[in-house]
Amino acid sequence: MTRRILEWTTGRPATVMIIALLIAGLGIWSFVNLQIDVIPDITGVQVQINTTVPALAPEEIERLVTLPIERSMGGQPGLREMRSLTKTGLSQVTLIYQDGTDQLRARQFVNERLSAVRDMLPAGSSPRLAPITTGLGEIWYYTLEWAQPPSDLDERQQLMELFEAQEYIVRPMLRAIEGVADVNSNGGLERQFVIEPDLKKLTTAGITPSELAQAVGANVANAGGGTITKNGQRFTVRTEARVTTAEMIRALPVKFAGGVRPLTVADLATVTIGHAPRDGAATTNGKETVLGTVMMLVGQNSRDVARRVDAQLPNLRAALPKGMILQVQYDRSELVDRTIATVERNLGEGALLVAVVLLIVVGNWRAAFIVASVIPLAFLMMISGMHALGISGNLMSLGALDFGLVVDGAIVVVENTLRLMGEAQRLKGRELTADERRRIVINAAGGVARPVFFGMAIIALVYVPVLSLGGVEGKLFQPMAQAVMLALAAALIVTFTLVPALCARLLRGEKVRQPSVSEKEDSLPEITADNHITHNGGFAGLVIRGYRPVLDFALRHPAALLVPSAVLLAVALRIFLTLGSQFTPRLDEGSITAMVYKPVGMSLDRSLEIEQQTEREILRRFPQVTRTFSRIGTSAVATDPMPPNENDLYIFYKPLDQWPQGPDMPRNKSELVAAIEKAATALAPEQSFLFAQPIEMRFNEMLEGTRADLSVKIFGDDYDVLERLAAQAREELQGVPGTANAAFEAASRTHSVVVEINHDAMVRLGLGTAEVNRAIASAIGGDEVGFIADGEHRHAIVVRMPESLRADTKSILSLPLRVGASGLVPLDRVASLREMRTVEPILHDNGKRRAALMVNLNTSDIEGYVTAARARLDGKLALPESYRIEFGGQFRQLEAARARLMIVVPAALLMIFLLVYSALGSVRHAAVVYTGIPFAITGGVLALWLRDMPFSITAAIGFIAVSGIAMLNGLVLIDHINALRRKLPVIEAVRQAATDRLRPVLSTAMVAGIGFVPMAISQGAGAEVQRPLATVVIGGVLSSTVLTLLLSPAIYRWMERRSAAVVEREKQTLEVEVSA
Repeated sequence: MTRRILEWTTGRPATVMIIALLIAGLGIWSFVNLQIDVIPDITGVQVQINTTVPALAPEEIERLVTLPIERSMGGQPGLREMRSLTKTGLSQVTLIYQDGTDQLRARQFVNERLSAVRDMLPAGSSPRLAPITTGLGEIWYYTLEWAQPPSDLDERQQLMELFEAQEYIVRPMLRAIEGVADVNSNGGLERQFVIEPDLKKLTTAGITPSELAQAVGANVANAGGGTITKNGQRFTVRTEARVTTAEMIRALPVKFAGGVRPLTVADLATVTIGHAPRDGAATTNGKETVLGTVMMLVGQNSRDVARRVDAQLPNLRAALPKGMILQVQYDRSELVDRTIATVERNLGEGALLVAVVLLIVVGNWRAAFIVASVIPLAFLMMISGMHALGISGNLMSLGALDFGLVVDGAIVVVENTLRLMGEAQRLKGRELTADERRRIVINAAGGVARPVFFGMAIIALVYVPVLSLGGVEGKLFQPMAQAVMLALAAALIVTFTLVPALCARLLRGEKVRQPSVSEKEDSLPEITADNHITHNGGFAGLVIRGYRPVLDFALRHPAALLVPSAVLLAVALRIFLTLGSQFTPRLDEGSITAMVYKPVGMSLDRSLEIEQQTEREILRRFPQVTRTFSRIGTSAVATDPMPPNENDLYIFYKPLDQWPQGPDMPRNKSELVAAIEKAATALAPEQSFLFAQPIEMRFNEMLEGTRADLSVKIFGDDYDVLERLAAQAREELQGVPGTANAAFEAASRTHSVVVEINHDAMVRLGLGTAEVNRAIASAIGGDEVGFIADGEHRHAIVVRMPESLRADTKSILSLPLRVGASGLVPLDRVASLREMRTVEPILHDNGKRRAALMVNLNTSDIEGYVTAARARLDGKLALPESYRIEFGGQFRQLEAARARLMIVVPAALLMIFLLVYSALGSVRHAAVVYTGIPFAITGGVLALWLRDMPFSITAAIGFIAVSGIAMLNGLVLIDHINALRRKLPVIEAVRQAATDRLRPVLSTAMVAGIGFVPMAISQGAGAEVQRPLATVVIGGVLSSTVLTLLLSPAIYRWMERRSAAVVEREKQTLEVEVSA
């Protein structure tokens, strides 16, 4: 089969090259249309249920809303995990499903379960599904600001105008863009027409606040009267009672008293243009603003969606009122472009270095060109495969691609062709004809087809364990393995199609001396891979002349090499145990996210004031920082609800080479973070910080529901106990080396005012609880009674007590309550007020209450930290019965990945051993090939240690790759030794095979290692993720190549001598037994 393919391709080189150009054209088209992102899409299938419950406290919402919804959602197909958060006015239940679950079908199941539980929920609660997005879907942030506000608008009115521009102009335009799930809002003020009753006037008039609300509501609604027919025409009938101004509201009648002028709203209350109470705010560079967040639809590509949003920017800005501007604060596509630029630069530099090394090692520019031509074509074929399979181009899928691996097979084919052409020319004493070159190419490529195929198959097989990873780790690293396998398959096809065609067309042989008469032959002999005459000129000859004495020493004294190698392996294993481990290296996103925590119970206004001061101080103190923005509290779409005392602060800084230099200036990102924390804490000591990055924070949140590198969760039923245990755990963790900071995930207690009803007094007065509830809900919470339509804008009409009275205990207790038909009594006759601290928010994992600590680390050894922290907590914390502690975050993903690899890697190694055995036909020889693995790992471990890098899944991919390279080189060498043993003694076969294969082994090793050098030293965006992989491959290639060229021949000869000695002893024993 292989020979027929080679005969066809070498016989039709022009056709082959045309086909190659067509394939390249398809690859270019696929590249242009390939989805590009920072990392693979790791978003799981999740459905979020948000239920607004305005009238209940958190513990009541937990009992009456959250728990019923959680119970109703259990048992769904594919449901893997359930989390919930309950806070004042909101219940949020998040359902996480197994990978592969259909998103729309999952939402359908949830809606069906919700319809069954709705009747059990309190009146006024409204469960709704959140947009079809995830935390990583927040791809584009922008702010609306006033460049030049109108002079007739005060600060409050400016925020109202910003809010309305967001809701009625920007948000609808953005939501219409393909791939946008929704647009969230923070900040601004929602305009309302507020009716603020005077309690004394209400009492004098004999009216309660709820009755005032009912009267206003009855007078501002339109009604339809159906249709009438008049003069053959059909007319619709309706009332026009809708008010349009505050003056019209003031004139509305409330109470009639015979012929006396009725009491109007103006007689009992003041009507103002105010704003709705808010749970959140936003700032940028220390100024209050409106912040918008574009949320991407699940399954879409962030770069494509962000670019569509960017394309709409001119239209958005043109639609804004005069003096208002839209500023882009964060654009995910910028990070994508920076990261992909790093990948492209590394791949381009790697390809160039590989080509240069090929030219030096091969010593023939035509041969180097042929081998190098494999790189672009195989790459484009890989891109076509990725496009067809829906694999995006990203840091992971392209980050492990080494063009050295891609050209390994071509190097072996071309080197063998050059060697055999050189021999043929020496025998003929003239330049070869085209037909003679074609025959040599066919024989040369066919002679190495078996080891090359098996070698490529081995390298592909070593990536099988990566394909077995599941969950987030699988989504991250499977595209890497898939891309490498596609590249290897493409390279194998090109190696035995285009490469032979180019060899037959371009390689001309070399000028040679005239042979002696005895060397001349009238016809060309059959040249095969078993021939072993090698041309030793140029760079290759120089290397071979230096290599032979060292090889001879190794063959004579194998122990002198084997013992130091074993010691080095033992040292590497010992070092490996001290490296530490992490899931993946931290990607520098070029920005900082600070999770800011202020004292529990702090008002939104005070939290906003501190945040503005903090941002101004950061911009004043640190010239490295270009801009900041922050979102405080809860957004309009409560995908990520926070209390008013918490906010996310985003800090953007200049490239490192533009930072000012000085003795007290931060020199890197970690120093900048530490300096910002110190300055902000000095400004407002009551705030504390946890630092992360935008994608990193959301990534952590997706893993375990918390935002930090590591979470410590404590499960139990009693929040008093959970709070005490969490406080003790935090104190203990501060003493564990590696703790940067530890904070409670959420405040466990907040202030609350409880209206305690005296039921005996109510019975005596003939009052019902509903009357008290209506009075509190209307006067304190506010009662929306209608709306004013202003074009497309709608402004609610709300009845509520003035802000100054809502916080006054005496005013609340003086609320009038209706008793009978005409009597009123104040609230203090039937109730009293009590201030207390209540649990908020209440967190559940799979229906179980929990408290959690978020821990950020200043060490990359997450596994070592968890071991130390677990030991410390086990010794210090006395957990009551049924309480437990769990460590979560990226550590869990590391554990899961390693546990799976511990099973799959040995199975894959066994498969590879069987493959090598089938190629060589000997267990002994397969074992010799396998000696390359531990010594490749030795170099990789030492390289990590020298560069102070911990073990990570990325480094594990490097160990997998370098193991494949080591086995490929070993297989090619041992296969050639076996071929030569048919004509030569063992020692001569070993020596000659090692010499013959020196150039291809060095070439494959050098190009594999050199191809990763740009990745290993790169400082661009995303280089942190690639660096461990490249470091391991370079170190592993260096060690495995030296040992393959010296130790493998020595071990092979030693094994063969030992085997011969055993056979001889058995023969002698048998002869003695027969003679006896």
